[in-house]
Amino acid sequence: MKTTAAILVKQRQPLEIGEVEIPTVGYGQVLVEISVSRICGSQVGEIDGVKGPDNWLPHLLGHEGGGTVLETGPEVKHVKVGDRVVLHWRPGGGIQSGCPTYDWNGKRVNAGFVTTFNRLAVVSENRLTVVPSDTDYEICALLADTLTTGFGVINNDARVRIGESVVIVGCGGIGLGVVLGAKLAGAHPVVAVDLLDNKLAKAREFGASHTINSRDKDLVAEVESAIGGKADVVVDGSGSPAVLEAALRMTGPKGRVIGVGVMRHDQTISINTLPLHHGKTLTGSEGGGSQPAADIPRYLRMMNAGVFDPKGMISHRIRLEEINEGIAKMRGGEVTHCVIHFDQ
Repeated sequence: MKTTAAILVKQRQPLEIGEVEIPTVGYGQVLVEISVSRICGSQVGEIDGVKGPDNWLPHLLGHEGGGTVLETGPEVKHVKVGDRVVLHWRPGGGIQSGCPTYDWNGKRVNAGFVTTFNRLAVVSENRLTVVPSDTDYEICALLADTLTTGFGVINNDARVRIGESVVIVGCGGIGLGVVLGAKLAGAHPVVAVDLLDNKLAKAREFGASHTINSRDKDLVAEVESAIGGKADVVVDGSGSPAVLEAALRMTGPKGRVIGVGVMRHDQTISINTLPLHHGKTLTGSEGGGSQPAADIPRYLRMMNAGVFDPKGMISHRIRLEEINEGIAKMRGGEVTHCVIHFDQ
């Protein structure tokens, strides 16, 4: 059995669309028919070589989506055929299986524990969380990372308390989830910073009390003016050394700086560490420390009660064949969230 997939063959080059042969579903693995996948900024970073040379080429990509279970392998107990599931990169319940390999015209194509840029995917059981059968597939894709990571950054990494000031630099995919998470956690003010007005408009829609277009402005001065002093928490979604250095300057003596955006492998920052000895912290986030199996049901309960609705975060909907155009729009800043619909 074959499936259409977007394949990373060479870094800094467009993905290639091809038909790959699906491997046999093995121990702890699940065959999923994917309906919706989000294109995450980290996947664009992987294409662009942000973390350095890729030793696994060619390989499949995508790590967040919504789909339906078609087949389960030996010892799989957390999901069953017919279940609607969220596909996520953070480990959840069940077995962590081996990684599958696909065949593409006689070439080996590698894959991780989860891939979503392919209509049919062999996925490790612990990268799936079952949701009610009427859950919107687009909501599944947002639950996979945007909301779980965004909320986890606020709850687990920053440990925001009611009334603390939170600054979010970079209001794309995950940044928008952080904005909403800060609002729900009772932070004030919630200051969104970006270079693009369309992203700042979305940030206001999802909870930012103040927005700053930092192009050609002194970021630290603008933030301190909006807050009326130093920030309690700054979340950086850019991965820019200059932004991280500024984030440390704009936080108070006990301030917390959380790095979400990934810095290029060949970049560094320059800081004086004295403030870190007196209570200021700088930490990197790994998916907000989210636990999908526990977090996703809670967030769905809130959505079903009308507490928030994240659907408006999605700005672009495309077909798999248009994935390179979608990625180009992400690089150009036009996109807040771009999702692939396999049913279109």
